[in-house]
Amino acid sequence: MNLKKLAQNLGISETTVSRALNGYPEVSERTRQRVLAAAEQFGYRPNPMARSLASGRTNVVGIIHPLVANDLADPMFMQIIGGMVEALEERQMDLVMAPVSPANELRSYEHMVKERRVDGLIVGRTKLYDERVAYLAKQGLPFVAHGRTRVNEPHAWFDYDNESGMRVAVEHLLAHGHQRIALMSAPLEMNFARQRYDSFQNVMHAAGLSPNPDYLKDNSNDRRGGYAAMQQLLASTTPPSAVIVDNHMAGVGAMRALLDAGVTIGKQMSIIVWGKMEDSLAGYHVTTIEQPNPDLAGKKMVEMLLALQNGAAPSDLQVLWQPVLMAGETVS
Repeated sequence: MNLKKLAQNLGISETTVSRALNGYPEVSERTRQRVLAAAEQFGYRPNPMARSLASGRTNVVGIIHPLVANDLADPMFMQIIGGMVEALEERQMDLVMAPVSPANELRSYEHMVKERRVDGLIVGRTKLYDERVAYLAKQGLPFVAHGRTRVNEPHAWFDYDNESGMRVAVEHLLAHGHQRIALMSAPLEMNFARQRYDSFQNVMHAAGLSPNPDYLKDNSNDRRGGYAAMQQLLASTTPPSAVIVDNHMAGVGAMRALLDAGVTIGKQMSIIVWGKMEDSLAGYHVTTIEQPNPDLAGKKMVEMLLALQNGAAPSDLQVLWQPVLMAGETVS
């Protein structure tokens, strides 16, 4: 069955059917679902080459990603990608991920833009000043940054409120009487890590406390780094009474180090981890700062990217969601 016969069966115009199949926002959700159901019923499959030539689009969204081993073991990362894939599949579009080495990352963006291999890009792991975002903001290819950056050029971004989440974590520990609080951070060149670090410092100073430099451990963004950093904290002359870990991958390693050292977690030392923890990995119901609905976050970024493709202003597409504290048994 071709597009013309599908439109005739539905009693609507070929233009409306085409727009519904391609996810155009001016088509109502009810009509789009009706068209998709009919396409499935009658076995309609659009010719991808013809559709691309007609629309001037590839119907592909891209992610250029310096993939590391942790990503494949990170359930949050996989949930976000899953949400993107689901949102794109609903529109008969595809997601391609191009693994690259860090040294060639910007060059890969330049090739992707010049050759127009995709209709848009999702840019992850934003840095304080991100040359990828600065470059893309000057090009004509739509993109959404997953995370903020100090790049001033107008661009679309999606993020969670890192400052607010860290403030909630520190205040939770202060309310339980802790003053010797340590912070374990991902590399501070990452924008999310810097925002959380700065927020930690600000809240501690506002409480009249000076963070102990020996309690500040950065460059921990995997299990091994978290394990090593926690070992260093435990070896301090006066160990902290509580630790905040700003990412869940390092959190698993930090918890393992406490368990191996025989520390009674929640009594001898309290801990809060940023990101949902699997209890089977930690052995405890961990108190966490969670970023809710990572799959919906993935879908949201796709929706934002499609809105850009349809003419929305980048400065109107800047979305900040709130993290929440989930109390567990690791703080007392």
